Amino acid sequence: MLEVRGIEVVYNDVVLALRGVSLEVPDGGIVALLGANGAGKTTTLRAISGLLHVHDGEITKGGIFVDGHRIDRLDAAAIVRSGITQVLEGRRIFVSLTVDENLRAGAFTRRDGVGVRRTYDWVMSLFPVLEQRRRRVAGYLSGGEQQMLAIARGLMASPKVLLLDEPSLGLAPRIVQQIRDIIVEINRSGTAVLLVEQNAAMALQIAQHGFILETGRVVMDKMASDLLRDEDVREFYLGLGAEGSARRSYRDVKHYRRRKRWLS
Repeated sequence: MLEVRGIEVVYNDVVLALRGVSLEVPDGGIVALLGANGAGKTTTLRAISGLLHVHDGEITKGGIFVDGHRIDRLDAAAIVRSGITQVLEGRRIFVSLTVDENLRAGAFTRRDGVGVRRTYDWVMSLFPVLEQRRRRVAGYLSGGEQQMLAIARGLMASPKVLLLDEPSLGLAPRIVQQIRDIIVEINRSGTAVLLVEQNAAMALQIAQHGFILETGRVVMDKMASDLLRDEDVREFYLGLGAEGSARRSYRDVKHYRRRKRWLS
């Protein structure tokens, strides 16, 4: 359904952020995109959703396709209409609007009133806490409720593929579990998900496939179950190194060796 083919991204005509990144999100699948801070995960999502220009970035090579149709030359609103919606890192809800107004803003590209109402009812059933707070100003919600609202607002566009950027960031473990279950339920409804997460264990437990980025390149591309068993992934993303904290204390040296092996 969603295919990224060898894209390069440059910021400010100088900084090369992505170096030939390719990945696929199949119809109805969940794909995890993992990597350290600065690896290029958010840039990849911006490239897909058409938000690069907001940050003075552009795709200089490659292309992005949905159902075989190229979308990387479209503006962000047209990309949403093509079936791609991004939920930004840090929630980015409209804090001065009510929950109800935030949700209706999420459907701004749609013209099918009956369909919008059906989606609204489904979203409220998926997030009952938002139903209880639909008249509340969004800025007064808790952090977990705001994250739920951000995801719910993205769903109001009725996307084929939902791009989630760090949905568990800064949330308590109990809320992280709720967000995890919600992502699974969204996927069961037929929406594909591209999930960027620092919580690699959570992401790989619910994904079918995973990609790992290092300095703007895909260095690993495997089934999620294989990544969970990979020694390097377990050490550097799950914190399960065989030699414990002593091994991780040499992180910089090991990181160099790992990158050299992965990129060879």
